[in-house]
Amino acid sequence: MMTIILFFLLNMFLLHTATAHQATDPCESLKREVQAMESRVRDWPNLAKYREANAKLGLPVASESRVVFVGDSITEFWNLSIFFKDKPYVNRGISGQTTPQILLRFRQDVIALKPQIVVILAGTNDIAENTGPISLEAIEDNLKSMVDLASKNGVRPILASVLPAAAFPWRPEIRPIEKILALNQWIKEYAAREGIGFVDYYSAMVDDQHGLKPGLSGDGVHPNEAGYAMMAPIAAEAIAKSKLPPSKKPR
Repeated sequence: MMTIILFFLLNMFLLHTATAHQATDPCESLKREVQAMESRVRDWPNLAKYREANAKLGLPVASESRVVFVGDSITEFWNLSIFFKDKPYVNRGISGQTTPQILLRFRQDVIALKPQIVVILAGTNDIAENTGPISLEAIEDNLKSMVDLASKNGVRPILASVLPAAAFPWRPEIRPIEKILALNQWIKEYAAREGIGFVDYYSAMVDDQHGLKPGLSGDGVHPNEAGYAMMAPIAAEAIAKSKLPPSKKPR
């Protein structure tokens, strides 16, 4: 149905421009936009983004302690090679994605890479309703499914708290504070209950207005270099704990 609508709009635009004797450049631009939109509809979880990179990466060698970071733009924009120098850490974040999209590509972009550990940071865009309204329970179910997939395939999951955000610049009508607090409380309790890793970025980065502390972000949502510098040791500590045998993990 969406494809039909898009082609109808394209044909109407072409008819209008032909009647008005306009140049063809706008038509070509619209064609490209339509093609891009159709591509996103066909590949909703964006499996194509990392398919080639995954093939080139291959499987880890015996001595490699591979860690995959999966999530949205907050993960994608994190230059792991700078903050975790010489570590075999793989970034599989995709800007704008919600938990159902990440879940759909979890096997390809995480499980198939055979990491020891996966760090899951997701939920911001769900609360922003990037792919439509979604309940907290549905977000939680998606996170639980990622944890189940990881655990059943020998990958140790680490769940990360959603970063603080008092508002979303692209969705100013949404008030995210209460939902972020509720989701983070659930993540913390679920991780403790299941005995899996937990990364608490929120507590270290939140200000008294429930947003990111001054100097950690340019837009109030995405960390800048200082923000990632604060996140890195928190993640490193959780990864180190997850590598310990269960009997040696700190209580």
